[in-house]
Amino acid sequence: MKLRKVTAASAVVLALAVTATACGSDDKKDSDSSGGGKKITIGIKFDQPGIGQKTPQGYSGFDVDVATYVAGKLGYKADQIQWKETKSADRENALSRGDVDFIAASYSITPEREKKVDFAGPYLLAHQDVLIRSDDTAIKSPSDLNSKKLCSVTGSTSAQNVHDKLAPKAQLQQYPTYSACLTGLQSKAIDALTTDDSILAGYASQAAFKGKFKLGGLKMTNENYGIGVKKGSDLKAKINTALEAMVSDGSWQKAVDKNFGPAQYKNEPAPKIGNIVS
Repeated sequence: MKLRKVTAASAVVLALAVTATACGSDDKKDSDSSGGGKKITIGIKFDQPGIGQKTPQGYSGFDVDVATYVAGKLGYKADQIQWKETKSADRENALSRGDVDFIAASYSITPEREKKVDFAGPYLLAHQDVLIRSDDTAIKSPSDLNSKKLCSVTGSTSAQNVHDKLAPKAQLQQYPTYSACLTGLQSKAIDALTTDDSILAGYASQAAFKGKFKLGGLKMTNENYGIGVKKGSDLKAKINTALEAMVSDGSWQKAVDKNFGPAQYKNEPAPKIGNIVS
């Protein structure tokens, strides 16, 4: 009889312990869902100065500033952000796998990509352009690139697009990195570097290249940068609201000036949410 009483008491204690543990789990879940106790993981580029760059001092660039602002509006402080490198070829997979909550990484909105992910924005309208030496007066239009040495990174379609559609006699030069192209541009081994003007402005804004290069202003394509989220995610609407606030309170223009200003980047006005320029 005494043994049975002890067993019954133990059962009560065990039941209480299980209940307490369950309540504790619910409390943690509630805390996480509010943004107050968990982290948010954001995909960015790590190797694009002015856009998204990992440095010994931390992370910098226009996309980093935009993502930090958006995260703040979602309820996350800067120290609750986990930055994850998302290379161009892996962006859709990173979202579908759940590796990141959203991606801000010079991510152009295209019909093909919209089949796989949802986009908030756009938050920047960029254009394919060329970067040339600051004393260059010969390149004023895409056709002026004919017979010029045109550089882009290995595997990029930017230089090929110019060659195929606008300057068929351009001499394509493929270098492993944009930095290598810049070195070639500085030494006159190449005449122009081509990719998105925002990326070019970011590189030209580096202290080592200040005053040495300028954008051609050719505006050869339209690149609508959006923030990628997993297909069907309710984050899209929340991020759009945050982007609208960033523009209205002046934070968007400040981020543009800070990251691209040294290259005298003539940015387009902040695009309206959902307005994709073809």
